[in-house]
Amino acid sequence: MVSPDMRDAILLATLDHVPFDGWTRRSLAAGARDAGFKAIDGQRAFPAGMLSVVEYLFEYGDRLMAQSLNQTVLSKMKVQARVTLAVRERLSAMAAHREAVRRALSFMALPQNGAAAAACTCRTVDAIWYAAGDTSTDFSFYTKRALLSGVYVATVLYWLGDKSAGSQDTWGFLDRRIAGIMRIRRANR
Repeated sequence: MVSPDMRDAILLATLDHVPFDGWTRRSLAAGARDAGFKAIDGQRAFPAGMLSVVEYLFEYGDRLMAQSLNQTVLSKMKVQARVTLAVRERLSAMAAHREAVRRALSFMALPQNGAAAAACTCRTVDAIWYAAGDTSTDFSFYTKRALLSGVYVATVLYWLGDKSAGSQDTWGFLDRRIAGIMRIRRANR
C-alpha cells in the first residue's frame, strides 16, 4: 500500500530530476530510487502517470501553504492581507523547486492536460480563499475565485522570472494585483 508519506518522499526526490529530465517516467524512477524505494515504486505511487505526479505537486504546495498559515493568527488581519499572505506562502512553499514548477506549468499547458491544469488552479484558489476564512456560498463565491485565479496565475508567471532578493519584486506585483481586485470589488458595491 502506498502511504502519503511515501508519495511525498518520491515527489520531493523526483523534483530534483525534473530540471534535467522533465516530467518523465525517468525522473519518477530516479526520484523513487533517491527516496529509498525501488524504481517501480514510483509507478505504484502514481499509477495514473506523470500527470498525476504534477497534480500531486500542486496539491502538495496547497498543503504546505495551509500548514504555514495554520501557524499564523489570521483573524486579526484584513481579508486582503490574508489572501496576499496565502498567495505568498503558496509560492514560498515551492521556492526551492522553482524550475520544477516552471516545467510543471509547461507540462500542464499541453492541450491534453488543460482540464487538469484548470482543476489544479481552481483547487489552489479554493485553498487560498478557505485559508483566508472565506465561507461565502452566494454568487461572490464564484467572483472571488475567478478574480483571484487571474491574479494567482499572473503572479506565478511573474515569480518564475523574478530574480530579486527574496522575491521582493513578485510581492510588489502581487500587492498591486490584489489592490486592483479590491478597487474593482469596491466599485461594484
